[in-house]
Amino acid sequence: MTDKHEHVHGPDCDHDHEEDEGVIIVSDEDGNEHELVMVYTFQMDEQAYAVLLDRNDPEADGYIYRIVEEDDSAVLVDIEDEEEWERAATIYNELVANEVNE
Repeated sequence: MTDKHEHVHGPDCDHDHEEDEGVIIVSDEDGNEHELVMVYTFQMDEQAYAVLLDRNDPEADGYIYRIVEEDDSAVLVDIEDEEEWERAATIYNELVANEVNE
C-alpha cells in the first residue's frame, strides 16, 4: 500500500455485493467492474468501516465503505456524506501511517 490515500473511493460508487470467496464485484461510474477484497477494518464514532483493494491492481487506491449490520449479517454501504467520507479517509490514512512507523 502506498502512503497516499486521499483518492480513496468517494461517495459516487455504484456496486453490487456479489461475493465469490471474499471477492466483491464493484462497478465504477464508467461501468468498469473491479474485483475487491477487504484488507482492513476500523472504527470511527462507534461506526465500523471497511477498506477494500482491487484484487487485480493492489497498488491502486483503496475503497472505503461503511459496515452496516442487517439481519445478522454485515453489509457494505457507500458513504454518501462527503464530510463523513473525508473523516473516514483521514482516520484510515493516520492508521496506515502509524503502522508504517511502528
